[in-house]
Amino acid sequence: MSQSRDRAPAPPATRALSPRTLTAQALGRVAEPYRDLVPPLHASTTFERAGDGSYPGGRLYSRDFSPAYDQAEELLTTLEGGHQALLFASGMAAATAVLQALEPGQRIVACRSMYWALRNWLVAFAQQWKLDLAFYDNADLDGMVALLREAPTTLLWLETPANPTWEVIDIAAAVSAARAGGTTVLVDSTVATPVFSQPLKLGADIVMHSATKYLNGHSDVIAGALVCREDGPLWQRIRRNRNLGGAVLGPFEAWLLLRGMRTLQLRVQQSAANALAIAQALEGHPGLVEVLYPGLPSHPQHAIAARQMQGGFGGMLSIRSTGGEARSRAVTARLQVFKRATSLGSVESLAEHRASVEGPGSPCPPDLIRLSVGIEAAEDLIDDLKEALAD
Repeated sequence: MSQSRDRAPAPPATRALSPRTLTAQALGRVAEPYRDLVPPLHASTTFERAGDGSYPGGRLYSRDFSPAYDQAEELLTTLEGGHQALLFASGMAAATAVLQALEPGQRIVACRSMYWALRNWLVAFAQQWKLDLAFYDNADLDGMVALLREAPTTLLWLETPANPTWEVIDIAAAVSAARAGGTTVLVDSTVATPVFSQPLKLGADIVMHSATKYLNGHSDVIAGALVCREDGPLWQRIRRNRNLGGAVLGPFEAWLLLRGMRTLQLRVQQSAANALAIAQALEGHPGLVEVLYPGLPSHPQHAIAARQMQGGFGGMLSIRSTGGEARSRAVTARLQVFKRATSLGSVESLAEHRASVEGPGSPCPPDLIRLSVGIEAAEDLIDDLKEALAD
């Protein structure tokens, strides 16, 4: 039985194309037989066998070999400079597929601040699976290295910039430390996106995205993705988890994801430009304790961010209001252009009082307002925030 994937032919490679061109044209594919410029939607769940039992189309069943996934996976692999990508039904499905590929008793060193739902799941799963789980403060490279040296470690989990306080860790330095002990390095690069950062090129083994966010960019698809630097036993177990666990996208969601990715470069660059303008406009505001954004020279890890994020610092920032939690909630409630909603990475700007969303046990400062900056006019967003901050 063949499990190969038959690909639509790529355009002739007359010269190297920029990521912006490859993204806008979804790798430049033209579908046969009608020469569709818009990728077709592949809805079939099953594929015909030949009379001898072989699979002339190279497909068996869509749970793991749907042509609906191919183009988005190949585009993401190209943008990240990786070996292979896998799409999942959500960012959580992608993350848990990695963690469930570990063996009971193995050790994970993970950043203390990460996507809150994943952190809660990871703590419970580590107890159930008898994993040795240790947390380091997100920007504390020395602390992370100490944990790696403390005991043999199977997986190092990085998130940079880290949600919701946007610390940045030096990926290359973390990889160097992990290599000494044979540790696999995964980077959650949802916020940086492949537009600004390619962790695999810095030595990471796996990069993860909640594709719901910037990759799709329109708040209408839940999806996740993993990209590996090279094949290996762990990646094969992850593939098996996706196949047998069934945490895959439907064909329409995969089609929407690819459509969203075609504008990735423009959307992300505009969001980052807006976020920087907001951070600069609000830094030093009397109604704020702090503006948290890696693009500001005052950010503690600005130099690291400038070195490993090329062309921008992302569209996420947080502000900490004077007056504590009560005033932060009031400021959030007064916003008009920013929409009060959970999520990030879409074309519309969102705001939320993050600690109340995460609930008891959250390490998020109670005075913090998380901002996901969209592609609206920056002056409208700045005015909205200043009006909400005016007492």
